[in-house]
Amino acid sequence: MIFHPFHHTSENVPARMNNPLDYEPHPLCIQACREVQEMLARRKDWQEEIARGKMFGVLIVENVKTDTDVPKWGNPAADSEAPKWGYLAAYSGQIGGRSDWEDFVPAVFDYLQPDGYFKNHEAEISRINQSISHLEKDERMKKARTLIRQLQEERKRTIAAYQEKMKEAKAKRDSRREAGNLSEAEEAEMIRESQFMKAELRRLKKSLSEKTALETEFEDYQENILRLKQLRKQLSDALQQWLFSQFRMLNQEGESKDLLEIFRDEALKEYPQAAIATSRIAALKMVPPAGSGECCEPKLLQYAYQHGYKPLQMAMVWWGESPKEEIRHHLQFYPACNGKCKPILHWMLPPSVFESPASAENGIGGQKGPFLKQVEMLYEQVETLYEDCELTVIHKPAGLLSVPGKDAAQPSVYALMRRKYPEATGPLIVHRLDMATSGLMIIAKTEFAYHRLQKEFLNHRVQKKYIAIISEKEISGKDIPGKDISEKEIPEKGIISLPLLPDYLNRPRQTVNHEQGKEAITEYEILERIDGSHLRIALYPKTGRTHQLRVHCAHQEGLNAPILGDSLYGNEKAARLYLHAEEITFEHPLTGKKITIKRKADF
Repeated sequence: MIFHPFHHTSENVPARMNNPLDYEPHPLCIQACREVQEMLARRKDWQEEIARGKMFGVLIVENVKTDTDVPKWGNPAADSEAPKWGYLAAYSGQIGGRSDWEDFVPAVFDYLQPDGYFKNHEAEISRINQSISHLEKDERMKKARTLIRQLQEERKRTIAAYQEKMKEAKAKRDSRREAGNLSEAEEAEMIRESQFMKAELRRLKKSLSEKTALETEFEDYQENILRLKQLRKQLSDALQQWLFSQFRMLNQEGESKDLLEIFRDEALKEYPQAAIATSRIAALKMVPPAGSGECCEPKLLQYAYQHGYKPLQMAMVWWGESPKEEIRHHLQFYPACNGKCKPILHWMLPPSVFESPASAENGIGGQKGPFLKQVEMLYEQVETLYEDCELTVIHKPAGLLSVPGKDAAQPSVYALMRRKYPEATGPLIVHRLDMATSGLMIIAKTEFAYHRLQKEFLNHRVQKKYIAIISEKEISGKDIPGKDISEKEIPEKGIISLPLLPDYLNRPRQTVNHEQGKEAITEYEILERIDGSHLRIALYPKTGRTHQLRVHCAHQEGLNAPILGDSLYGNEKAARLYLHAEEITFEHPLTGKKITIKRKADF
């Protein structure tokens, strides 16, 4: 059974579809997810696989089927006896190599059929992979590579030795000329010697550049591998393009587009055609990432549209361990990702779903709506703690941007400071705090101060102290079926060193990447134990990466204890992010005097 009915009145049913990119789960979604968890607990054959980490999703729907079995939102169900309210469930990708398990919606396009186009062409690519692997493991060619490298080194030594001999001969000729009294015959002999040695060097280089039979064979061997790799790429790219063209996604009007069209059109909304031709990021956004269309959200909406269900609310929940690079928590709700899902959802759902509260609540005709009042309240909470002719140090409240985002009209510290100091020169903002973080910020009033302070930050001469509240014990896998990991105490103090890299498919999230990430180091110490379940800690960042403290606290290789209220990396809801920049020490750009400013957290 794919449609799972609810047995209740319509009074509890949500009135409109939520935004899958930014939501709090509706009570019905929470109820549906609990039922899905019960299903999963019964699937003993799945436990090992899903314990490694899998996203599940639910979509609350209204049954509005008609005789023609096409969605007509708002029409009553043709069969009054059929359950009207219920939910659909989905999992991302496949489980056990299948995408058609009972109780869950199927894939938008099932490309895993054994004799299908995808599997046949995938097998062809696999055969090429095997050929490449066989060639690369050829022991004779491995030995040939070593022998050729030795031969090349020997050639270099031979040429270098002869060049040294030429250098010594020249030194002797120069010394003889300096001594004077050279006869014409001696001078001519020295010229002939020089010319001969130069010609001999050319002959030596030419003879040594001639390839041996082994080198010729090895070159053919390498060209064969290169040719196979190029063929593999061509076939892989063609197969990926074919696959994307098979995912034809419906929208609420019954129209369809394939993934190639959806991502192209979405990129063209954000970037002009000229930018796509010159910008690597813009060009990448034209191409769907691998796995697009296989997440829970598009699968759920596609099935609803195809079978006459009106989407009402959606939620996605993580099951199992966190991936190594990302941060995910067992049974925590997550929004749809930006890279793979956002363009598809923009096509599948009406624009009204994505309207921001700011645009909906802003005043009309010059009257101030709730949003503008909230802006003024944020600005009133900005405190000035130090000020002189070169700079000012302020306290930024949680919820206020440091600089404007894509919408230049958004309230920000920059906008307030530009309004407060219209005569200021330079960019003003020397460093930033996350929107959700409160605390101290240095504002440069002059360009001179800005550049001096920037150097201090770049050279790590600015000392910062943050206060955060985290869970008392590291998160464990003890609640994940198939896992039995005991909780561990967090050491009293320590150093966290985890390199960070932006999650390009899910901005603004950051990932831990030991190969490509930038160095990120944080010192910490426990200050206080609170109510037996939380810790107040001090954090001392030695580098300034985006979301560094939040990731270092939440990641399993860090403290494995997210900051309370962290909606991006955490698993515990709160009124705000409990992270505060409490203290900052820097050298005054004009006097060189050390200045320390402190402002305690409100929590």
